[in-house]
Amino acid sequence: MRWLVGVLIALSFVCTAGAADQELELSVAGRTVLATLRTPVSMGADAPLVVMTHGTLAHKDMEVIQGVAKALEQRGIASLAHTLSLGLDRRRGMYDCATRHDYVAEDAVAEIGAWVSRARSLSQRVFVLGHSRGGNQVARYLADGETPVAAAVLLAPVTAGAEQALRASYAATYGKPIEPLLEQATTAVAAGRGGEWMDVPGFIYCRNAVVTPRAFLSFYGAGPNQDTASLIAQSKVPVLVLAATKDSVVSDVMASFAPLVAASRGRVQLEKIEDADHFFRDLFAEDAADRIAEFINKTR
Repeated sequence: MRWLVGVLIALSFVCTAGAADQELELSVAGRTVLATLRTPVSMGADAPLVVMTHGTLAHKDMEVIQGVAKALEQRGIASLAHTLSLGLDRRRGMYDCATRHDYVAEDAVAEIGAWVSRARSLSQRVFVLGHSRGGNQVARYLADGETPVAAAVLLAPVTAGAEQALRASYAATYGKPIEPLLEQATTAVAAGRGGEWMDVPGFIYCRNAVVTPRAFLSFYGAGPNQDTASLIAQSKVPVLVLAATKDSVVSDVMASFAPLVAASRGRVQLEKIEDADHFFRDLFAEDAADRIAEFINKTR
């Protein structure tokens, strides 16, 4: 499978917060990536384990990931929450905007695949979960070919409409139009100079950023892989999509996935969590965990 190409796996375990909480390491494409494994007090080979992928420029210890992971643990479900490298070694915490950006969205596919492989050595029932842009990256992983997971959960996943809105708001956010920058990046990539540096007024959440053309195109260039619902349509595993009714970041999850749900004959389920925002804070993480646990327990 394509996501396995170039993945080298080396394991190390470090206890962090007791016997049921460990930090794991893998080497993927020459970089060390980190994850936190949380397990119930007793975990057998048939206990479900969820590989969790965070959102844009975030990390494994962000509130929404930790909140859902801890709530799942209380429901007898293990989790393996990992931090995407974003081109860096042993990355922790939010991506520092002062750091140059050289990574593409597709890089996550190999890292998710590597963690799924690790998870399968711990459990016979492995699931994947992605929050926000992590949901899109999980969908890319699923669409990449046959995957050894039982099912997937997308938590407030980014949509094609949200990506379009991000491009449309660029000038209002950063004071300059995006079109000349996209043209500059496209020309550089076409000429084989995608790894050079370019100064831009903004990149994702970062002002006055230094990025490579390939990175800029990956996040701002329109393409079919930005349509998460379309990617899920290409997969075969059961999928649960959770939308937050007060989500101001990705407000069209219900509208984006509703046609797919109707056509999927039950393979794709779509549920909304009333009054939750994009990050499912506080008790809304418990609500999300309830829905996820019910979905997992019904998936055999």
